[in-house]
Amino acid sequence: MTVASDPQVSETGATGETEYLSFRIGENEYSVEIMSVREIRGWTRTTSLPHAPDFVRGVINLRGTVLPVVDLALRLGLEETEPEDRNVIIVVDVESRVMGLRVDAVSDILSFSPDQLQPPPEMTSKSRFVRALTILDDRMVRLLDLEEVLPSNKEVAA
Repeated sequence: MTVASDPQVSETGATGETEYLSFRIGENEYSVEIMSVREIRGWTRTTSLPHAPDFVRGVINLRGTVLPVVDLALRLGLEETEPEDRNVIIVVDVESRVMGLRVDAVSDILSFSPDQLQPPPEMTSKSRFVRALTILDDRMVRLLDLEEVLPSNKEVAA
C-alpha cells in the first residue's frame, strides 16, 4: 500500500495500483475508487422524499440539480445516527447514476495493487456491497462496490 502522494504512483495507476478515497462510518473504514468521486461537500440538510427507502436521507440542490443523498451507514446495515455538521457528502457518479453518500468523515487517498486485496467472506446479503478487503497499518479497509451500493433511480423514487 502506498499513499497517493508517493511520486511513484500516478493518477492513472502506472504502478498497477488503483487509487481509492477512504472515509469513516463510525469506527469502520471504507473506500471507493477515486475515479467514481465527483466532489466532496460539507453536510447539507436534505429535503425528504415521501415513500423513499429508509437509507435515502433525501435530496439536495447541487448547483441547480436535484441530488439524492444515501445514508451509507443505513445502506450498509449499520447503526443509524443523526446527521451532524461534521458529516460529509461524497458525490459519486457510477454508470450515469449521480448520488451523494453521507459519511462521517473523509480520511485519505490510498493506492492498492490487486494482490493486496482479498475477497470478503460471503456471510450476509449485505456482503455484496463490499468488493474486497485489505489490511492497512493493522486496520481493515473495506472497498465498496458502488454499482451494488447505489440504489437504482426507480428504487429511490419508489
